[in-house]
Amino acid sequence: MMLLHMWNHVNTRQLALKILGLRCHKHSRACVGLLGEKPQRSEYKHCRLCSTSAPPWRILFFGTDDFALESLKSLTATRGSNESVVASLEVVALSNNVPVKKFADQNGLPVHIWPVVDLQGRFDVGVVVSFGCLLKERLIRQFPLGILNVHPSLLPRWRGPAPVFHTVLHGDAITGVTIMQIRPCRFDVGPILRQETYSVPTHCTADQLGATLATRGAHLLMDTLKTLPERLANKVEQNQTGATSAPKISISMSWVSWEDQTCGEIDRLFRAIGSRIPLRTLWMGKTIKLLDFVGKCDISLSGHGRPPIPGSIIYLKMSNTLAVCCKDDWVGFKAVVLKKRLSAADFYNGYMHHGLTGKPSHQPEQCLFISNRTETSKCTELKETIA
Repeated sequence: MMLLHMWNHVNTRQLALKILGLRCHKHSRACVGLLGEKPQRSEYKHCRLCSTSAPPWRILFFGTDDFALESLKSLTATRGSNESVVASLEVVALSNNVPVKKFADQNGLPVHIWPVVDLQGRFDVGVVVSFGCLLKERLIRQFPLGILNVHPSLLPRWRGPAPVFHTVLHGDAITGVTIMQIRPCRFDVGPILRQETYSVPTHCTADQLGATLATRGAHLLMDTLKTLPERLANKVEQNQTGATSAPKISISMSWVSWEDQTCGEIDRLFRAIGSRIPLRTLWMGKTIKLLDFVGKCDISLSGHGRPPIPGSIIYLKMSNTLAVCCKDDWVGFKAVVLKKRLSAADFYNGYMHHGLTGKPSHQPEQCLFISNRTETSKCTELKETIA
């Protein structure tokens, strides 16, 4: 009876390792004591590689920014608990001056500065969150369970480094988080282990959405680690239908095209990138930054003759707002930067022609913002490539 029990236990361990794609070497820790043999010194390395059939896991975390920090905090908080999925936790950072590195130092986590090379036998699984570097196959193969990634979109939509920005910019109503397994050479193409959807709140900014998805992604990561062998056994390859690209945001995206963009499009542009890159336009040949966006302005122009041309500016004294005509209506800004920050009143009094309050101008260059056609055409080409 005891021999039968031992045989069933060996088979169970072998099945678990088979699910993970691992060999049950006769000297692995899974088999030591059951087959009656002890590993030689030279075989301890292989022992460590095969000791990964159930949590807690030895984890190496790759991350940089505040989005990654939420997942690292969750992993750190579970250490030492009775149901912890973390046996040990170390961190890889790109530099000393990133939130993940600072948190690791404050909490006594071992830190490696990228690149890392020989990790063989030291970790069961890797976790990558907002890291920004492609991992090569020889590194990935050093983790028996591979490397997981927390991605803030419903892959295959918005593959790339800026999924949250593009979610807001394109007005997506639904987004979510994905736990996927890293593949070498390309970003965000690996098989999916878990996904969770999230309804995008109306008028939220990319920063607000990113913070929410960071928290949800951290929770989903912890749940995935609890049943990782099962999740790996049931992973699903990504469907190429619906795949879109989410390239980094750039200054070229910040130029407003008054003739082509509606109020809604300018609103989404501001909510997507405004906290990091101010919206821009040209005024009398100079670049001017548009700050403190207030959205659509209700302006009546009855009795003023011809309709205003896109880029026309009106100063609204009662609300201290610069209203600018766009493709379908008017949008407002409370401040601008021209050499220095100026309120709407300061810009009007110092630079716009007096006597035009509440009336659009068709002639004076002083009352017209001009689209930067060179830069907006670049942005249009980028959007067409993404689509």
